[in-house]
Amino acid sequence: MKLFRFARGICLTLAFCAGLCHAQTVPERVVIDAHASGRPFPHFWEQTFGSGRAILALRESYRNDLRAVKKVTEFSYVRFHNILHDEERVYDEDAQGRPVYNFAYVDQIYDGLLENGVRPFVEISFMPKKLALRQDVHPFWYKQIVSPPKDYKKWDDLIHALAQHLVDRYGLDEVAKWYFEVWNEPNIDFWSGEPKQATYFELYDHTARALKGVSPRLRVGGPATSSAHWVDAFIQHTAAENVPTDFISSHGYGDDTEQDLFGTNEDIPMDQRVCRAIKKVHDQIAASPRPGLPLMWTEWNVPSFGMLHARDTTYVGAALADDIRQCDGLVDMMSFWTFSDVFEEDGPKREPFDGGFGLVALGGIKKPSYAAFALLHKLGTERVVGRSEPANVLVTRDRDGSLAIAAWNLVDPDKKGSARQIDFEIHGVPPNSRVRVIRADAEHGNTLAAYQKMGSPRYPTQAQVSELNRVAEQMPAENMRLSQGLIELQLPVNGVLLLEVLKK
Repeated sequence: MKLFRFARGICLTLAFCAGLCHAQTVPERVVIDAHASGRPFPHFWEQTFGSGRAILALRESYRNDLRAVKKVTEFSYVRFHNILHDEERVYDEDAQGRPVYNFAYVDQIYDGLLENGVRPFVEISFMPKKLALRQDVHPFWYKQIVSPPKDYKKWDDLIHALAQHLVDRYGLDEVAKWYFEVWNEPNIDFWSGEPKQATYFELYDHTARALKGVSPRLRVGGPATSSAHWVDAFIQHTAAENVPTDFISSHGYGDDTEQDLFGTNEDIPMDQRVCRAIKKVHDQIAASPRPGLPLMWTEWNVPSFGMLHARDTTYVGAALADDIRQCDGLVDMMSFWTFSDVFEEDGPKREPFDGGFGLVALGGIKKPSYAAFALLHKLGTERVVGRSEPANVLVTRDRDGSLAIAAWNLVDPDKKGSARQIDFEIHGVPPNSRVRVIRADAEHGNTLAAYQKMGSPRYPTQAQVSELNRVAEQMPAENMRLSQGLIELQLPVNGVLLLEVLKK
């Protein structure tokens, strides 16, 4: 059977003129068999997004951004901190120290998500003031308390009451589709128990058992650590103590250090760190007493490159495509942090395009990353993989047999790069097949450039926001045809394109 093949040549043709050496890059050739075998390609990178803390979900700006991202990704879950913070007034005590619960804001928060077709990925955090052992306040602007509980009986009762309330309100069949993740990054300053690991395990054990006490169908997991820490020890602990665990979660970012992620001083490019960390945890699960546990990477993003604010630029698209390629097959879901810049860890934002995590900037401006997610959402449901897979191409097939091929030209923002040419040679389709090309690059979907051309207004008007968003939303497709089964396409620096080979 003819398999997907890839021929890639990068060679140097040397010519000497006036004592200077010039290099010419030969076009890359990608050979694809439309009938080659494939495997399932679930869209693991766009099923879940992170967001600013729980209370922000009551804002219309938050819900507008959620609807915008839902429209182009069809994402299913959202995760955020702080559902138990005193902003929601979930927990109080009367004069005799008896617990008093209030789920009114919790209901409004979760109602708003569900009404927009998104379920909660419930992060159980942080500690209510009157239940805290100590008033250990985290330095985030909203001053959450990161202490263990003063009384585990009261904690267990709170978790049981919360879960029971959710089941009563939304029904067990619905809540059984949610995920409950115990805490956030307990290995760093989001948890003040000492020793950190042992006290977190105690918190996890109590929380998991309290949830399962409402129904064994509720899904619970952890350890929700930063930088891929503690997973092997966590699974060993929960297996030895027979503590319920339905999934594993951890975090890792491209700008986390090699020492933190891997315990090494090896020079690992930032664009490879997230998926290498995921593989590390994937392999730990496979070698553990519970090898079948799903892996949820509940926080990640592409590197920021500091003051270069790379997350506001077209770099996100190429970096995202490359992470999809690298991480495929290693993880069940990745939760991009975040879908929106309605976000206040450092306090209220002051202007759009400040390097924030989100796909939508302050004021509802859709960033270049929004356009990139929209483009990559068009990838198919089956991945076609051959013997020599290219490093900058993803070949997928949709249910109707049409091909959706992504290609990109990843260049780190602190480095120089040049355009690339890719020559696609496609077999198994009529040699003059109709094709469609959609691009996200410096000239397509680049709202940052449009914003700068507009004069970078600190407070853009609604008319200006609408003008900018047309750039992100209206990326016209180029309707073309193969010529004897071939098509040549150019990729600018950090450009991403989607080549669709359409069925008749």
